[in-house]
Amino acid sequence: MSILSRYLAGQILASIGLTLAVLLLLFGFFDLLEEMGDVGQGNYTMAKALLYIALHQPGRIHELMPIAAIIGALFALARLAVNSEFNVMRASGLPPWQLIKLMLGLGGSLALAILIVGELVTPVAEQAAQQIKLRTTSRVVAQEFKSGLWAKDGQNFINAQEMLPDSTLVNIRIYQFDERFQLKAIQAAESGIWMEDGHWQLKNVQTTRLDESGARTELVPSLRWQSSITPELLSVLMVTPDRMALHALYSYIGHLKENRQKTTRYEIALWAKLVYPLAAPVMLLLALPFVYLQPRATGVSGRVMIGVLIGLAFYLVNRLAAHLGLLNDWPPSLSAGLPILVFSSLAAASLWLVERR
Repeated sequence: MSILSRYLAGQILASIGLTLAVLLLLFGFFDLLEEMGDVGQGNYTMAKALLYIALHQPGRIHELMPIAAIIGALFALARLAVNSEFNVMRASGLPPWQLIKLMLGLGGSLALAILIVGELVTPVAEQAAQQIKLRTTSRVVAQEFKSGLWAKDGQNFINAQEMLPDSTLVNIRIYQFDERFQLKAIQAAESGIWMEDGHWQLKNVQTTRLDESGARTELVPSLRWQSSITPELLSVLMVTPDRMALHALYSYIGHLKENRQKTTRYEIALWAKLVYPLAAPVMLLLALPFVYLQPRATGVSGRVMIGVLIGLAFYLVNRLAAHLGLLNDWPPSLSAGLPILVFSSLAAASLWLVERR
């Protein structure tokens, strides 16, 4: 990398880092205002609320990096243009293709950072944040309906009244059906604890078996229960799909397909995790045409405002595409990739118009 490229890269990355820090502070302040209503419930103190917000930041970094990229890049490039540094660079023989190559290189680095944060840091931090809040405000992780939490495991239907932060299931009902979908047994357990060797240990189990001769009931203090329902699958109740790890999403989608349940929401989240990092190089390329505008046409503040508007538009289009895809059963790859496709087309068209000038 030449001295000029290193200088440009340093200026752009510094501006992106500053922009990201400002956005994190802004969204952190909004998160704090939202958490103030829960402070004082149980053992949920202000210190716990601040820790909860801090653990949310990796998810925010993953979400805000493309927006920070275009705002930071426009700020850095506009400052270079206003100070006539960019004109000097062009007069020294800096071709547009070299700037495009530089932006793609920086965008690739940011995309890798987004992927690492989203895959390795965000899921762990998000789960830890939810556990802190649940343990200090309430003992219940999930209770999707009045009758509790429901799941399907092969030909069995499982109902748990509550799920605790340590993945313990409370007041479990297991409805077993035969190949003709006729109820053959009902198991009721006081609780179920996940064991390290990969099974649930049920306590105080009452089993009612149904056959042609009638119903028979037996009571046992403890029973081993082997099931494909694991704490990892149940962890989706604590972490939203867009902040889950790829392997967790893939595993849960497989579980839903095996049980013939709808997977669209999680497939969209899976594809979004794969294509969202590409937003970083697209945003940097979209910022590049603005540097060729005359400095007096739009100053630094004007170009930063343009960056804010483009970043906001990308955020809204990304959310809108996901919701429309879920409502209209679009292919998950289309729902996740449409915003990237639209903004990359805008970037290509803008660069082409600049080249024609």
